[in-house]
Amino acid sequence: MADSGITNLEKKDPFADVGDEQEETAQKEDIHIRIQQRNGRKSLTTIQGISQNYDLKRIIKVVKKEFHCNGTVVEHAEYGEVLQLQGDQRKKMKLFLQQIGLASSEQIKVHGF
Repeated sequence: MADSGITNLEKKDPFADVGDEQEETAQKEDIHIRIQQRNGRKSLTTIQGISQNYDLKRIIKVVKKEFHCNGTVVEHAEYGEVLQLQGDQRKKMKLFLQQIGLASSEQIKVHGF
């Protein structure tokens, strides 16, 4: 049979394990969750180290709705894009990142007082 030039007709099992494909998008570096004291009792939670493969604006949108707080994505000169949330959301954020499968418990480092 002559080569037709069509390359997407390869045989591929649609029910094959997708574990290999997910490992490519998995988080490889550590995620750091920190708290910064503002004025008085006010504080900020910052999350740094989330891979650029993920849409941080979508993550912050879901987190804001889930935790009932305000938040934003800030561009930092040294750390790149950093998530900022109002209040002390360290424990909730660690559980959230584990539940959605973005990082394992060993990859999440929680800092602060």
